Amino acid sequence: MTPEFITGFFFDAIKTAIALAAPMLLAGLAVGLLVSIFQAATSINEMTLTFIPKMLAVAVALIFFFPWMMQTMVVFTEDLFENLMLYVR
Repeated sequence: MTPEFITGFFFDAIKTAIALAAPMLLAGLAVGLLVSIFQAATSINEMTLTFIPKMLAVAVALIFFFPWMMQTMVVFTEDLFENLMLYVR
């Protein structure tokens, strides 16, 4: 294994991990921003007000994007196992 191969493999692994985490993180960010704007407009300074909507948004994003996430993980894992002999050599 060459250093270029290892770097490329880890780059693909990190890119896949970021792509899998992005939908939930962006949903939490969007809901958090909306709740923060609501809190600023109404002068409500309750810290727990942001927790439940963010948690629900992340759960909904997970349910919505789960088929795509599973397909992405399966493709990455299949590629890893199919080329395992090339990687070990």
